Amino acid sequence: MTKRSGPLSGIRILEFEAIGPGPFCGMLLADMGADVLLVDRPADSGLGLGRKRRHEIMMRGRRSVTLDLKSKDGVAAALRLAAKADAIIEGFRPGVMERLGLGPEVLLAANPKLVYGRMTGWGQDGPMAPRAGHDINYIALTGVLNAIGRKGEAPVPPLNLVGDFGGGGMFLAFGIACGIVEAQRSGKGQVVDAAMVDGASVLAAMFSGMMAAGSWTEARGENILDTGSPWYDVYETADGKHMSVGAIEPKFYEELLAGLGLDPATLPRQHDRARWPELRAAFAAAFKSRTRDAWAEVFNRIDACVAPVLSFSEARAFPHNVARGTFTEVAGISQAAPAPRFSRTPGAIVGPAPERGAQGRAALADWGFADSEVEALRGLGLGCADA
Repeated sequence: MTKRSGPLSGIRILEFEAIGPGPFCGMLLADMGADVLLVDRPADSGLGLGRKRRHEIMMRGRRSVTLDLKSKDGVAAALRLAAKADAIIEGFRPGVMERLGLGPEVLLAANPKLVYGRMTGWGQDGPMAPRAGHDINYIALTGVLNAIGRKGEAPVPPLNLVGDFGGGGMFLAFGIACGIVEAQRSGKGQVVDAAMVDGASVLAAMFSGMMAAGSWTEARGENILDTGSPWYDVYETADGKHMSVGAIEPKFYEELLAGLGLDPATLPRQHDRARWPELRAAFAAAFKSRTRDAWAEVFNRIDACVAPVLSFSEARAFPHNVARGTFTEVAGISQAAPAPRFSRTPGAIVGPAPERGAQGRAALADWGFADSEVEALRGLGLGCADA
């Protein structure tokens, strides 16, 4: 059997090909040692958005088999695979798996300990459940998108990090891990209904308390953490780059002023909201007087919660990230290393994203399928390769 390291070593996950949060969930579990077997379509149907498989970083660490789930034989083969899995990942719209004959009732009947992970934007029920959408739509209906942006300007989509990955794939991975722990105690599986609207709302939990306390308003760009305050923002430098400032606490704020060479006696008080525009102007003028790297050198010597804004490429060469091995290289592509880190059972990337069907035969052997069973599966249209 292929040996995998990590706290989830020995766990088998069956993942049905999808995009975005589903593969991200599979990546997190595979990085932590789970044996994730990817059920690919026989041919690329456009889910890869034109990228080569080696560029699909979120599909790293898997092995693959191919199946046509629209065929009766393909569904029969998928049922046999699911019978040996600890959990599955599926990211279709509600009802699709049921129509295929692969819904929770069917799979749990065959494998009572199965954790059935479902990834959608709107959830398995509710009036929006059947509708299409993407990250920007999901976070729009949670209040999160409305809260991100500058005063007097339109909301700014935070890439697709909040819905797809933070509120979606990460919550599904958490749910599946929780479900597996519970199944090991009870002997019973269950469905994990991971909806991006739910996850994104949980990510914003802190702001519910702040609103109730009267310390957060729904006016964009007027609060402490949304660029409303001058000491939690980004500032342009002399070379057109930027520095990030998060000097919330008084001791860090004092260090910020010292680093900028500003005399506090000549400035408004930190929490004098009426004079925040003056304070912001003073900070902007100061930062504009030097380059980003010059300011980075200044603030590297003091603790002011100030850091340079790096590009993706620059982040890979930043000394702290290099020292921690935050980024690694797999198959010639730089990418983030597994996280979080474990002292005794560290996670690892076992390989790049597989081509369709790659290493499928070895995966089936590791999952306990005899040669005769593998041939029977191949007779049902399952594609698998030795390498």
